[in-house]
Amino acid sequence: MQNKTNFTADFYDEGIFHVYNRTNNKELLFKSRENRLYFLRQYHKYLHPFVDTFCWNLLPNHFHFLLRIKMNEAIKIYLQTLAWQTLKPIERRFLADTATTELLMELQWKRFFNSYAMAFNKQHQRHGNLFQRPFKRVEVIKESHFTEAIIYIHRNARHHNLCKDFTSHEWSSWHTMLSDNPTLLKREEVLECFGGKQRFIDVHKSRSDNDKCDVAIEDDD
Repeated sequence: MQNKTNFTADFYDEGIFHVYNRTNNKELLFKSRENRLYFLRQYHKYLHPFVDTFCWNLLPNHFHFLLRIKMNEAIKIYLQTLAWQTLKPIERRFLADTATTELLMELQWKRFFNSYAMAFNKQHQRHGNLFQRPFKRVEVIKESHFTEAIIYIHRNARHHNLCKDFTSHEWSSWHTMLSDNPTLLKREEVLECFGGKQRFIDVHKSRSDNDKCDVAIEDDD
């Protein structure tokens, strides 16, 4: 564990972050396939206009995303396509350069978490907060940290002994990375960082669970 790691780093435009969170008391985050699909749809709705996503993984009681905040100008262009009366005060302030990227992203993550939790609680007759607060986000600066984070995220089901082979875990972006189907993930950028698809596969599969990882994680299980 890297003691000096900031697990609640401030978001800023073009910054790369490993974002993850788990449920309170390690409750289940998903109880069905539809829960997982809805979670991903809500992520797309609330976060995709603001971030580029490199990879993700959904586990029984937590999730991981590796993403890059879009440029402020690109975010402003998106917000300007929305009806003014639908914008939240922070979004209006962001357009006026009086609110930071950190405040805007905090709002979007809150909206995402709330939208999923409200639907999950209603469906499963549950009450109270679903997610831990605050959610974790670690800034990724070095290229080596970037690739390590991708490997860690894709292998996370094996890390938690949920399967013997991480490639058998259905709910991760691993499968999309190997596909030729259209995707909103930054697939080509990821594969290029590894030196191509075959190198991407080889590096993931050669990694032992006992190998040291350069990714600082706090309470992800």
